[in-house]
Amino acid sequence: MDKILVGLKRVVDYNVRVRVKSDGSGVDTDGVKMSINPFDEIALEEALRIKERGDASEVIVMSIGSGEAQQQLRTGLAMGADRAILVQTDAAIEPLGCARIFKAMIDKEGDVGLVLLGKQAIDDDNSQTGQMLAAIWGRPQATFASEVVLDGDKARVTREVDIGLETIEVDLPAVVTTDLRLNEPRYVKLPDIMKAKKKPLDEVPVAELGIDAGPAIEATAYEPPTERGRGVMVDDVAGLITALQDKGLV
Repeated sequence: MDKILVGLKRVVDYNVRVRVKSDGSGVDTDGVKMSINPFDEIALEEALRIKERGDASEVIVMSIGSGEAQQQLRTGLAMGADRAILVQTDAAIEPLGCARIFKAMIDKEGDVGLVLLGKQAIDDDNSQTGQMLAAIWGRPQATFASEVVLDGDKARVTREVDIGLETIEVDLPAVVTTDLRLNEPRYVKLPDIMKAKKKPLDEVPVAELGIDAGPAIEATAYEPPTERGRGVMVDDVAGLITALQDKGLV
């Protein structure tokens, strides 16, 4: 395999409590720590392990967004990726637009044998981009991977499904989305961060790709979830039924 393409999304760090702006226009990110989407970090770790086993020659990390996403791409380079691509746009990109951008970059790069994406992003939780990309690309998909084994021009993927684990085999090139139990990403050391500054990071305006990546849905307002009320303690089944009746639930 020649190239592995890995998507990295810039998101609010999972340890940070998300807050909505006072005017309800979006999520407040001023002064908030931003990180690589955790599922994407797992995807990159798997790509690096595949390369280290000699099954790929190059790992490319790619992000879509403003120039601020360079920070996450540099982290990906410090982890071990060979080069990075930033598709520049200030617009909010929905999963379909994201999939179209990835397909355009696959066509531009050529020789991409595997696309690894996180199964979902922790900011919108859509879990759609990988599936849409596979459909647009016309290649197989293996989602929610907890194990990936390459064998020539095929990949055997163990998937986490509702009833347990499912193992499937797909032809390469393919799209694989990663789950939490696939691996544990490596720790980035200071020398690797310094080396990453010398690795190539290409910036491509989304307009140059000649695709329609615009949003199809407009978000008009945001609001935090309603705070949960206190629970009601009951002594027996009769008390439970009465409590449900009082709330109009039965």
